[in-house]
Amino acid sequence: MLPSVSVSQSPEDKFREYLASRSRPQRFTDQQRDMVNYIFSKHNHFDADQLIDEMKDESLQVSRATIYRTLGKLVDAGLLRRLEIGSRTYYEHDYGYPQHDHLFCERCRKMIEFQHPLMDQVQREIGDQHHFQVQGHSFVIRGICNECSRAMSTKRRLDLV
Repeated sequence: MLPSVSVSQSPEDKFREYLASRSRPQRFTDQQRDMVNYIFSKHNHFDADQLIDEMKDESLQVSRATIYRTLGKLVDAGLLRRLEIGSRTYYEHDYGYPQHDHLFCERCRKMIEFQHPLMDQVQREIGDQHHFQVQGHSFVIRGICNECSRAMSTKRRLDLV
């Protein structure tokens, strides 16, 4: 896990401010508060269905519709980042977390975060080359993690016996 970045507001306060500043201000509900606090109480990559199941396991009552609507608002507010991988949409912290990239295991769906200084350099060079003002990027390398690779090779050896 990468170290967090210092921020001036809590995620709850930042989201509350976002809702109040919209062209049609929206109220901050108890379900949204529970959801924001739950999501930011830990750092993981998740999809909407995983979040629904986890919150239900924690006895937090948030409707499916509220979760889907609020996830979109959290992305718009700059609190979460959306990652489209294949047919699934994953979410992760954006607020209070440094820019980074991912390795994604096609087998177990584990996401490994990494940072590399060359990624920033390449991003700047490509932006300059195309006269493009880069605001960020999303880079996902797909493959098989070490644990899955070992499990596959062990299974292959056992199949030969």
